[in-house]
Amino acid sequence: MKTFKPILFILIFIGVIISLFLLLGKSQQMTVVYEGNANRDPVKMTPGHFQCSECGMLINDLNYSSQVIVPDGRTWFFDDHGCMAAWLSAKPFKDEVIIWVKDLPSGEWIDGNLAWYSRNDQTPMSYGFGAYRTHREGLIAFAAMQQAMLKGETMANLTYRKQLMEP
Repeated sequence: MKTFKPILFILIFIGVIISLFLLLGKSQQMTVVYEGNANRDPVKMTPGHFQCSECGMLINDLNYSSQVIVPDGRTWFFDDHGCMAAWLSAKPFKDEVIIWVKDLPSGEWIDGNLAWYSRNDQTPMSYGFGAYRTHREGLIAFAAMQQAMLKGETMANLTYRKQLMEP
């Protein structure tokens, strides 16, 4: 009986740990890649249920989120347009994708290749790129935004932040 109690205690302890892991696993199911998006439409996102494919951050602020969809329907998610631009630049399928970004004024998904980008917004990763449907002074096209990101010319770089914030 004396040897049975420690074994029982250990089995109960292991059972509790396994139960906790299973419970946490079910409650923390993050979407990094969504498959089967044959129409290549933006996937409905919920804050806290998607993870950035570039930096791994949890996507809580959908205002600066983006989605990249390849022809087979796989969809990747990003918390910041700068993350999306950096990630996409190294992909062999970069010229075949559809990019969806959130238009800041309306909150609607718009074509990321046709969007115009600010350089000094307060974004989740501090890159500063907010997306807009229509052009206005100071906004740049997608290619220029991606180049600025790749060169490190973002709000996250203190030298460029100072330049971008000057009137």
